[in-house]
Amino acid sequence: MRIAFMGTPDFALVALKDLVAAGHDVVCVYSQPPRPAGRGQKETPSPVHAWAAEQGIEVRHPVSLKSDEEKQAFADLDLDVAVVAAYGLILPKAILDAPKYGCLNIHASLLPRWRGAAPIQRAILAGDAATGVTIMQMDVGLDTGDMLLIRDIPITGATYANALHDDLAALGGEMIVEALDKLPKGDLVATKQPEDGVTYAAKLERAEAKLDFADDAVSLERKIRAFTPWPGAYFELGNERIKVQAAEVIDQSGAVGEILDDALTIGCGSGALRPMRIQRPGKAAMDTDAVLRGYDKLAKGVVLG
Repeated sequence: MRIAFMGTPDFALVALKDLVAAGHDVVCVYSQPPRPAGRGQKETPSPVHAWAAEQGIEVRHPVSLKSDEEKQAFADLDLDVAVVAAYGLILPKAILDAPKYGCLNIHASLLPRWRGAAPIQRAILAGDAATGVTIMQMDVGLDTGDMLLIRDIPITGATYANALHDDLAALGGEMIVEALDKLPKGDLVATKQPEDGVTYAAKLERAEAKLDFADDAVSLERKIRAFTPWPGAYFELGNERIKVQAAEVIDQSGAVGEILDDALTIGCGSGALRPMRIQRPGKAAMDTDAVLRGYDKLAKGVVLG
């Protein structure tokens, strides 16, 4: 099929590679404009942009698709379908309607749960037992279109956002290839999203990453898994911000924020949290017991803010 692919981060790149490998004619890629990155703040193309350019695929990175010129340039591609994955721009109706089969979106949740920007992390934070990928026929709403394919993946107490991201990206790539195989044959059944069960996955904010020990320990442990690798859950000790990469919930009680023993068990609003892997500023992440052997400020009785 003659395709335009619209995506930006690594999550989207997996699907783009799968579509190319499946033999589809990806005639154009749309991605977010290059952004300053790294210590030198050098203008850097997105993962999708960089790979597509290496393959010799035309890359466009408009800041908006609302102008008549952009709409016409898209229509002139004479597409069978557009595939959208974590693109980052709103698609006007003229864009949605231009391809023969419209625009299909790869969304990393079991719609209608977790419409929006951060469905992977929000599913872990909420303690969901499963998430997945929905292939959706896009309309003008926010992730409100009809569902064409849906598959789930379990979330366990050992599920971290980075690993779940990779699993969902791989699943999304497989599913969009299947969807495009079935689409021209009329083998996809469009199902309207139910009105019940709608939730919104708000964009992650750095301020959310601070661990508030007045919360219950179970919620805090989920936050650590949901915010790995970004923005990285942390607590503060004086002026030092200490990131927590892994922790376990301990059936113990104590004052909120107080270190209860020599293993860095911290009292919470309910239960206690024991960080198992932490990272001090400017240092490598280490197992907590290794950090404590050479660092005496996280001692029993200290109260963390």
